[in-house]
Amino acid sequence: MIRKCIMSPRPKNNRTVFDPPKFKGYKPFGYYAGENEPVFLLFEEYSALKLCDYELMTQSQASQVMNISRPTFTRLYESARRKIALALAEARPIEVEKGRAYFSNDWYNCRACNIFFTAPEMELSSIRCPLCQSKNLEEITTN
Repeated sequence: MIRKCIMSPRPKNNRTVFDPPKFKGYKPFGYYAGENEPVFLLFEEYSALKLCDYELMTQSQASQVMNISRPTFTRLYESARRKIALALAEARPIEVEKGRAYFSNDWYNCRACNIFFTAPEMELSSIRCPLCQSKNLEEITTN
């Protein structure tokens, strides 16, 4: 008799992201992309791309910053690069999604001037935008 070993996959950890993207998406300029489906870029994919290509970290260093294994980081980084390439090659808009990211601090987006900022250990009702002093804020959450 052959027994099947039923194993459940190990639980997936959230990926640590230190700052959210400072945009909600991009659209191609000079091309009508109304019919093209958007490409969805996850916060953690954006973070992987930023750490490697903008901050010039190695994949090992970046995986430690995000608190994930290097192979997991490599998959995120490759996925981000493919999505950006697809959006550029097919003139598709890019939209940012939250994914499995975990922020190290609470982040807010000012709806008046559209900046992102953090205000650790403060109540949302007492927070004002540091740039324009508006109270029209949106809390950026990952769940």
